[in-house]
Amino acid sequence: MPNKYTPDFQLQLEGYRLTTAEIIYHLPDYPELLQIFIWQYLDLPPDFPRLQTFLNFWEKNIEGRLYNVSVAQVGGVGISKARFAAGEFILH
Repeated sequence: MPNKYTPDFQLQLEGYRLTTAEIIYHLPDYPELLQIFIWQYLDLPPDFPRLQTFLNFWEKNIEGRLYNVSVAQVGGVGISKARFAAGEFILH
């Protein structure tokens, strides 16, 4: 599990990916209304332990009942999409 002393790059080398969760929940005072909360951290797919911990905390401690959770992630460290220039232009 990541901690505040582990650099992000090292975590990415260990397989952690930037994970975003869109959490839709019922407002406690107006349960017919839905609210959106965005959660984003480095997490380890496919189990997403950090997100699971957060959602367990939510269900135990927050009154807003969960409606839907959508998860997306960004790929990890890989080959750069850099390319070489075809020429050079010099201006005075």
